[in-house]
This record gives sequence, structure tokens and C-alpha cells, in this order.
Amino acid sequence: MKLLEGKVALVTGAGRGIGRGHALELAHHGARLVVNDLGSDAEGEGRSAVVDDVVERIRALGGEAVADYGDVADEADAEAMVARAYDEWGRLDILVNNAGVIRDGFIWELEAADFDVVMRVHARGTWLTCRAAARRWRRLAETGPFSGGRIVNTTSGVGLGGNVRETNYAAAKAAIVGMTLSLNLELRDLGVTCNVVGPAGSTRISAALPTERFDGRETDEYTEWDPNDPANSSPLVAWLASDQSALVSGQVLRVPKDRIVLMEGWTEAGEVEASGRWDAETLGTVLAEEVFGTRHLGWPRSFAR
Repeated sequence: MKLLEGKVALVTGAGRGIGRGHALELAHHGARLVVNDLGSDAEGEGRSAVVDDVVERIRALGGEAVADYGDVADEADAEAMVARAYDEWGRLDILVNNAGVIRDGFIWELEAADFDVVMRVHARGTWLTCRAAARRWRRLAETGPFSGGRIVNTTSGVGLGGNVRETNYAAAKAAIVGMTLSLNLELRDLGVTCNVVGPAGSTRISAALPTERFDGRETDEYTEWDPNDPANSSPLVAWLASDQSALVSGQVLRVPKDRIVLMEGWTEAGEVEASGRWDAETLGTVLAEEVFGTRHLGWPRSFAR
């Protein structure tokens, strides 16, 4: 029996690059797919039916898939793509959010619209599809048998550590992490796991290499290993979508090349307590010695190293 046999998945942004790799990987392991992509360019402009090729590829390999051309950040479209899974196969087990756009530039160069469109697709789009799935899963859990669900959302190293010329993209990708950790707390009693994957690879967004080099797995055999293949994170996504990962939730995992890295950010690395209100005149010395771990006033530990 295949890892995802009998499961139904919705993958957003699955027309190219990372999302395409996820869709082909899930199909390879037996999942039936709603393959979503608006078909816009990397900056969110234009429309094309890029998902048709992915659907045809899955069907040619003996799988089942349908195309969805909706906009994840449009409330009606997000509801409709989740409903499509139930209309076609009567269930939805897996939601993989990968749709995204980018508008790069130093903050003094960017317009407010450049911030809004990136947040709209990444953060709002992820939230809307998660809400659509969660509403259905909650009703099923209350009224009948429900075997649980899987949500896998997408962050990036930019969202976890920042990058120049990407304040908008970093904000959106960091928002997805906080959103997913909160979803984990809200949905775990329903048997729904919620995790975040941070892929690495050459895509239109990374702009390092043309996406067309990488079509994911085209046959039942693994293709030649390439460290820049955007589908390198897809096996992890498939495993997180499976029954084997039932106890893994609320985790952030990065996949740079052939490594899988568990991320544990924003932990309490040091603290100091006052017996009343802090005095700003003396606070720098206390922070240097007891929190930053340096002997230099105003130097955080990372800078002192």
C-alpha cells in the first residue's frame, strides 16, 4: 500500500517549481490531487493555465488529479478549491499551501502596494485556505467519523532570519510561521496536524536558475540528484501528509539541499529580573553582563562574537 493511498490533497501554487514538485510527489505516493495555481508570474501579474501540464503528468502516470485556477487570496476562490476536493472525491485529507509572489526592493524603493500584494497572497491566501479546510474538518469531527487532517504551510529562510530587499516577503513568511503554530493549538484536538516547511531550491522567486530545469519526478524512478531542485523538500511534505506523522505538529522544518533542519526560533536565551521598575541609566550594564553575555556596553552577544 502506498504512503498516501486513499488520501485527497489540495496543493496551492502547484503549477511550477516547489508546488509542482509537491503535487507530483504526493501523487507518486497515491494521493488524489486538486492542483491549484492562478498562473501568474513571480510578481503576481498575468494568468495562465500552468496547472494543466501538472494534471496531465499525474494522469499519465496513472494518478488522479483535477486543475483549479482560483486565487488563494480571494475568499470565494479559497472556499471553492477546498469544496472541489469534496465534490470530486468526497473528502480532503491534506492541505499544502505553497502559492506565493515576490516584489523585491529596499524599503525606501517599495510602494505600499508591493507590501500589500505579497502579504495578500502569502499570509491571507494561506489563512483563507486553512480556514476553509478547518471549517469542514470541524463539522465532520462534530457530526461523524473524521480521521484527522494534515496542513503543511510554506515559509523560507527569509521569514526565519530576514534578508535585504525583502522586508515585505520576510514579513509574510514569518506571519505564516506564527499562523501555523496557532493553528496547531486550535486544531490538534480534532486530530489535525499543522507544520511548516522551509524549502530551498532554484525557482522563479529565487531567480537563481530557470524553473524549467526541474519537472519533479517524471516516472516512477527517482531523477538524478540536483541540490538546486525545488522538489527536494517534497519527500518531507509527503511524509508530513501521511499517517506516519500523526504525532508531529507545530514544527518548523527547513530543507536546504539534502539536509532536514528542525528550527526552534524565538526561545528564551537569557533573562534578568528586577525587583521593580528598570532604570534606563544602568540597564545597559545589566543587559551586557547578564543577558547578552558580553563585557561591552551595548553589544549583543552575536555582535561581540
